[in-house]
Amino acid sequence: MLFRSGQLSSAGVDVFAREPVEADNPLLDLPNVVLAPHIGSATVQTRSRMASLAADNMIAALRGEQMPFCVNPEVYKG
Repeated sequence: MLFRSGQLSSAGVDVFAREPVEADNPLLDLPNVVLAPHIGSATVQTRSRMASLAADNMIAALRGEQMPFCVNPEVYKG
């Protein structure tokens, strides 16, 4: 593992293949690794913007319009 070999001096990890992170994950025992519970986007500014984008999408959809922030815009190609 890179963290144990000294090739990387430290790391911060916010997303894991399985969440919540499993208790036997070897990263939990390393002093040079900081783990966060998938909260990297949890700032007030980011969450406020996320809510605004979702509201804009909802309003457009209810009006029968194309959602301005659609994740999969291919749904509009006929």
